Amino acid sequence: MSDFSVIYQTSDALGPIRVLDNGESRILAFGDNDEQSKLNKKTPHVPKHSYVQVMLESLMFSSPKSAIVLGLGGGALVHALRRFDGALKLTAVELRGEVIDIAKKYFYLPVGKKLNLIEADATVFVSDAEHKKVDIIFADLYGADGVDAKQLTASFIQGCVRLLKPGGMLVLNCWKEHRQRSDVREQLQQHFCDVYGSLSSGGNWVVFATLTPGVLKEEGLKQARAELSAKLEFNVGKASLGFGPWLD
Repeated sequence: MSDFSVIYQTSDALGPIRVLDNGESRILAFGDNDEQSKLNKKTPHVPKHSYVQVMLESLMFSSPKSAIVLGLGGGALVHALRRFDGALKLTAVELRGEVIDIAKKYFYLPVGKKLNLIEADATVFVSDAEHKKVDIIFADLYGADGVDAKQLTASFIQGCVRLLKPGGMLVLNCWKEHRQRSDVREQLQQHFCDVYGSLSSGGNWVVFATLTPGVLKEEGLKQARAELSAKLEFNVGKASLGFGPWLD
């Protein structure tokens, strides 16, 4: 990131928050050599990080009318979801109020009546919040040191199930090392009919879990990716190194 300059910085109880810019792109960082979010200023709806691209593959199997994004960051998922469907009812939950303000000011967050921004601890939100059930939940809880361990707990998974409609889907962004976490897989299998995973080219393990069997499938991926690529305006599937059931 040597060609990037800091254009804004602040801090809160959890540490520093920086916005970097190189003229073409912007980065949200929580520490040195950290990239929480990255966007191209001309095409903010096209995700720069491979794990976001893989998370959006969930849209091959679902046409949600409502969604919750846990962990706003710079709003990469929100941008892409808004491009997918301008009428989609979105709630984004972010722990750090400063991050919400930064996403709006520096990352062109598409605010409007269909986007509800909530400053809260997402791990508490899924357990306690009075919120209408939604079609899909995207969980991307990361800090400067990596994945929030609470995102992989039984209570968090149960909380997400509580907020999903029948037939809903949970999409979890994890590290590739979590692929070996049989305890997480087993917790998901207790609540969901099908649990699939995909390794991103950047080394993330993205998990897809559905409350209805048979929704996730490996057949027809090429055509489904082509159709979604046209809608999202990037090459869906390019960042995925494999998609299939999360097995032992």
